[in-house]
Amino acid sequence: MKLRYFSHSAVQLTTNSGIRILIDPFLDGNPTSPVKSDDVVADYIILTHGHGDHIGDSFAIAKRCNSLFICVNELANYCIAKGFRAHNMHIGGSYNFEFGRVKFTIAHHGSMTDDNYYAGEPAGVIITCDGKSVYHTGDTGLFYDMKLIREMNKINYMLLPIGDNFTMGIEDAVKAVSFVDPDVAIPIHYNTFPIIQADPNEFKLGCEKIKKYCRILHYGEEIEL
Repeated sequence: MKLRYFSHSAVQLTTNSGIRILIDPFLDGNPTSPVKSDDVVADYIILTHGHGDHIGDSFAIAKRCNSLFICVNELANYCIAKGFRAHNMHIGGSYNFEFGRVKFTIAHHGSMTDDNYYAGEPAGVIITCDGKSVYHTGDTGLFYDMKLIREMNKINYMLLPIGDNFTMGIEDAVKAVSFVDPDVAIPIHYNTFPIIQADPNEFKLGCEKIKKYCRILHYGEEIEL
């Protein structure tokens, strides 16, 4: 499986069989993204919550690719009302798709669309595929129940925000890594806008102090998991 980071919280997973999964594809209006929505293809689109910088270009991509949305119930219904296909889930629930297993976790944040539709609870998501487990925390503050995620799931790759103001900052993000104990921590949701400026190298140093490996991805970079 491959993971590509577009910047902000936008990530693409490509399975060994070629299935493409997009998470929070905010691209066209994203000043740091090296690609536009027309440059990506998605069989599935996972949304962590309803904010515009996470729904992003989902509808344009889904219309072109006939993508299936995977998200919490209220946000899935919003996608269906817009004319798209969706698989409704909710926090704590999991489901086996053709590519692997998806499970939603809690996240401490908000979730309302740009047209003022309540989009349900914000979420993180754990994707288990091709023998690897990827935990995209979504937008969240630090929460102690991350320790339960560690107890219940072996996380290989943890993607978590470090930009502060709307989400965890660096200090809290390092603590989150200590709670979850992933093999690799990858910082996201920073430097897109002035209000969420953060130095990923400072986060990396914090991870090193607790003896955890941090991988900083350049915008557009793809790695083999």
